[in-house]
Amino acid sequence: MSVADPQFEIEIQLLAQAVDEMDYYQVLKVNQDATPGQIKAAYYRESRVLHPDRFYQSSSEELKANVLKVYKRITEAYMVLKDYEKRNKYTQDINGPERASRLRFTEESEQEQKKEKDEQTGKTPQAKQCYRQAILDMQQKRWEKAERSLKTALMYEPDNELFKQKLAECEKNIAEKPAPSFKIG
Repeated sequence: MSVADPQFEIEIQLLAQAVDEMDYYQVLKVNQDATPGQIKAAYYRESRVLHPDRFYQSSSEELKANVLKVYKRITEAYMVLKDYEKRNKYTQDINGPERASRLRFTEESEQEQKKEKDEQTGKTPQAKQCYRQAILDMQQKRWEKAERSLKTALMYEPDNELFKQKLAECEKNIAEKPAPSFKIG
């Protein structure tokens, strides 16, 4: 397709109009179960065809604007779908009941995801480190050590509900643990 091809201009115009109603998988023309390699290949394929630099000599400002709009969405799609966490969140969003409002991965949704992750593992580096150590100790059934780590994590983040839940779990396991019996004699 040449730059001056009227059919191509019509296709780009229609694509630019439809791109706001397409999810990132549709933009890159891949399935939701596409591998990272397939996503990367699709991005490069679409970029080669619609890179704005290919159209800088065009006299049609409308064509340039449409190409730029579609290209930005292609890049946006790739930036989200190449990141495992963003891709999972995005896929959940577009498969949910609010699909139409979730077609674009915004900074707000990224901040929301970061907040959820922070609430799970802690906001401060010290609390995160203590929480990770507590989880390791809990997996090894070292309840007293886990309890100490969680209490320390709560010193840094006293309002963290997950830390409180894990601490309650440790305390429950400590209370259920039979007392050691010593034989004298």
